[in-house]
Amino acid sequence: MSPEHLPSAVTQDRVLGGRLVLCHARRLADFGAGVGSAGLAALLHLPQAEAVLIEIDPALADLAGRNVVANGFSERCGVVCADVLALARPGGPPRPAAENLDLVLANPPFNVTQAHQTSPDAGRARAHMADAETLRDWATAAYRCLAPGGTLAMILRPEDLSALLAALEGRFGAVRLLPVHPRPEAPAVRLIARAIKGRRTAPAILPGLILAEAGGAPGARAQAILSDGAALDMG
Repeated sequence: MSPEHLPSAVTQDRVLGGRLVLCHARRLADFGAGVGSAGLAALLHLPQAEAVLIEIDPALADLAGRNVVANGFSERCGVVCADVLALARPGGPPRPAAENLDLVLANPPFNVTQAHQTSPDAGRARAHMADAETLRDWATAAYRCLAPGGTLAMILRPEDLSALLAALEGRFGAVRLLPVHPRPEAPAVRLIARAIKGRRTAPAILPGLILAEAGGAPGARAQAILSDGAALDMG
């Protein structure tokens, strides 16, 4: 991968689910699951866990279901085609298999509608476009589904940090922020956030994760996480 390029969705999912082992979760959900990459990767590394993958797009939810079967997780994982935002509403639909969770993985839409051109494809627009309330609503949905002391893990753009902290205020604490840099001297292109329901501990910014060194070789820590199976410790 060229250091000039943003991490791919697959790479993001691998970090968010497969390597971001934040707790010994037994019940987890993957919000905005897509084809299920993050949730299934988490199951691979948490052999006692059960998961529900929540995806709004019927075609992607169908692919996620096929991936569950193909990877032998049918007894530990279900797929629900639903809107995460509906889970945020007190009068919304029941939370199928997604309550009293230990861990929520979340990959919300990341482009603010006013600042980016909306894709003419409805599915792509829904997956990538957000408004000012999106992070708040996703945090609310996670709060409703998590057990006390449960963990929310989210990947987002750095420019959304203030909106994220506002969304978490009063409900989540012990926020840990990991900047992800394409190369050592470049600004972060993503943030990985961890927050714990009900905590009041102050936020902390962790040393950044460098994807590629100046010469183009993979960063040592990124290589260990993405290729060698090392866990991503966020304290």
